[in-house]
Amino acid sequence: MVLDLLRRARAKAGSAAGGGGGLVLPVPRGAGTVGCEVVDPVGQKLGGAEITITAKSDGRVAAKGTTDLFGLFAAALPAGEYGLLMTAEAMKPASWSFYIEPGETLSMGRVEMEVAQQLEPPTPGMWTIDPPHTAIRFIAKHVGMANVHGRFQKFEGGVRVAADPEASEVRVRIEAASLTTGNRTRDGHLRSADFLDVENYPYIDFVSDRFVYKGGNAWTVHGALTLHGVSRSVALDTSYLGAVNGGYGEELRCAARATAELHREDYTLNWRNMLARGIAIVGPTVRLELDVQTMFQGPGTPTPPE
Repeated sequence: MVLDLLRRARAKAGSAAGGGGGLVLPVPRGAGTVGCEVVDPVGQKLGGAEITITAKSDGRVAAKGTTDLFGLFAAALPAGEYGLLMTAEAMKPASWSFYIEPGETLSMGRVEMEVAQQLEPPTPGMWTIDPPHTAIRFIAKHVGMANVHGRFQKFEGGVRVAADPEASEVRVRIEAASLTTGNRTRDGHLRSADFLDVENYPYIDFVSDRFVYKGGNAWTVHGALTLHGVSRSVALDTSYLGAVNGGYGEELRCAARATAELHREDYTLNWRNMLARGIAIVGPTVRLELDVQTMFQGPGTPTPPE
């Protein structure tokens, strides 16, 4: 639908210049428009594919979004050269470069994504999180302003990989007081009794109850997240990144990336009282992002440094 409009807009632009009517899209003066239709290997519309367009000149992100239910995406861009990265669950990432002229409507047509090659699963056994090579971050909307980015600095845990990967288990414990957002006043509020209440609830715990294979290297890890004394079910959308030999002593290690969305009111975190007191904090939805690296616990596995 969007691409049809784009094509019609381009086709009618010439006739409009010659005095005929034409479809006018809300595109800023001097900008061009790029669009595509994304499908899976069997031709089904692929909604939810993530697309990031980066300017070649300075590396900034010029546009970012997802395809709609019909697999369609479109963006208006200033004239220039760009790189496009397309990712989707269980699919192989796709990327290419393009140049767009002022007033140009550029259709990339139908893009068929390929199924990602399935990586060999990690060796069954216990894998311990390596904190120096792991990041647990969160992103929240600052009330009335831009996003707040933060992370937890102290945590521990591991993954017990089963012979049947779907029977694997993961446990993670985070020290709530290790939260940091780069602002001491805000961090103090977040650690206080109004929010995390770290004196009474010093730990945030996640314990999985099942692994669900989604295809390619994509998994969903279901489990319980206990925060502020309340446990709620959480689903971690997880991408397995493979296993290699390397690190402190060329030990066997593997990596994964995971995301989840939390609703603070599920954990009785009182943000309305803070707003009533004039404290600008973060909005009701928090996105978790985890980049995790683990080490296989064999006889010669070294201890990660502090």
